[in-house]
Amino acid sequence: MNYGNIKTCDVSNGIGVRVSLFVSGCTHHCKGCFNAETWDFSYGQPFTQETEQFLFSELGKSYITGLSVLGGEPFEPENQRVLLPFLHRMRESFPEKTIWVYSGYTWEELTGESRARCEVTDEMLSLLDVLVDGEFVEARKDISLRFRGSDNQRILDVPASLAAGQAILWQG
Repeated sequence: MNYGNIKTCDVSNGIGVRVSLFVSGCTHHCKGCFNAETWDFSYGQPFTQETEQFLFSELGKSYITGLSVLGGEPFEPENQRVLLPFLHRMRESFPEKTIWVYSGYTWEELTGESRARCEVTDEMLSLLDVLVDGEFVEARKDISLRFRGSDNQRILDVPASLAAGQAILWQG
């Protein structure tokens, strides 16, 4: 997996001050995407052990609330397979910090039949606190929305959604 960018002091992609990882590779190709260069799976730099160590050093700072993973598309199967062990290690090292993931796939696609589903999807979902789901739709863009770009996208409470077996909106 490659990544296009890391932000170490991000306040736009979740609650609090966050470390944000922008992975490469996306098959959605949403019109008006703010990060279209990351559609290419080979864009950016390889996600290495050194990258992970850097992220962990940043996540260890007391003022960091958590990790946000964006793209590209974190739920492309090839990205999930790399992210899963990293997210496990993050949970073990920083259980008090939250994990937010932004995906063009909807909750229903991730938990039902879709091209995103693979052998690690359910396990990856189980590690998340919040999922911002749905493709960006340029015609529904709304800059007043909190933590999302278009009004079709939802901010979901993942533990509550898993417990209920359906998408539950985050009440943050």
